[in-house]
Amino acid sequence: MGREQHLGNAAKVLAEALAKSRHSIRSEFHAPDRQFEGCFTTYYQLELDVAGDGVVEDFLQPEWANLRFFGGSRPACELEDHSLSDTRFVVSGPSSRACQFSVGSCRMWGIGLLPLGWARLIDQDAYDYSNTLIDGARHQAFAKFDQLSDLLCNPDAAQDEQLEAINRTMEKLMRPNRDEDKIVRVHHELVNGDHLAVGKMADACAMSIRTLERVCRRYFGFTPKRLMRRQRFTRSLTTYMLHRGALWTEAMDEEYHDQAQFTREFTEFMTMTPSKYARLEHPFLASFIEARARIWGSAAQALDQPLQGDPAAD
Repeated sequence: MGREQHLGNAAKVLAEALAKSRHSIRSEFHAPDRQFEGCFTTYYQLELDVAGDGVVEDFLQPEWANLRFFGGSRPACELEDHSLSDTRFVVSGPSSRACQFSVGSCRMWGIGLLPLGWARLIDQDAYDYSNTLIDGARHQAFAKFDQLSDLLCNPDAAQDEQLEAINRTMEKLMRPNRDEDKIVRVHHELVNGDHLAVGKMADACAMSIRTLERVCRRYFGFTPKRLMRRQRFTRSLTTYMLHRGALWTEAMDEEYHDQAQFTREFTEFMTMTPSKYARLEHPFLASFIEARARIWGSAAQALDQPLQGDPAAD
């Protein structure tokens, strides 16, 4: 079943989860217009209600770049050496580290940028924005999206009006890119291939290693080797999160040599050991991943197909 058919013309699909009666989460996922195929992971809306004046604390897994607009409580975020708080328009670059955050009751709109979307919208190397947090309204490369903030951060605005504004703004800002075919080839092999060596991936993409490295740095934010490692890790983490009570050894991707290698990789990407992560509550991420997998078809942004027409997406 195609993604748009499944969503029924971007109809609302709800996923609700309660965690110890302290908060409720409602997630909705919307398919961007067909003209933006391959540019966005999804448009997603989150409504978080926290009892009293409390906050939810959690860690976001490594992901693609995101534009997030907050109405109500504004998050406090930390990612590597970057921290940001009291900001309604938060930009995060492509990440290979966990982003720790806390936030109270809010309504948030998120727009995930796939590498093709970055190529058409951002005239900067993604590598220069990897593992960063940015106040979008105050940054030259992202201030053009701030025109959406008043509407998307307004909890009383109509959802249809907000979606229309997102599509209209993206259509106005997008520009074609000469590397689009290369970007899609690299993205497809990253998601669907089982390459362990950069040379093998370059061959599969029908390009030189040097070209592969340039494309990855410019539009994906990391070297090919790190992207392949991030992909393997994301598959393992989402498998664990989707099978509550599973052991890490059951969730580990088959490409890991042993549990020691997996532990090293996990600690690098999530900044803590698997055992420590398992002991923590994940009130936001657990319910969001489950809803995303059930409704959108993939549990994490890094697992999204570059194009709906990819053979692996059928």
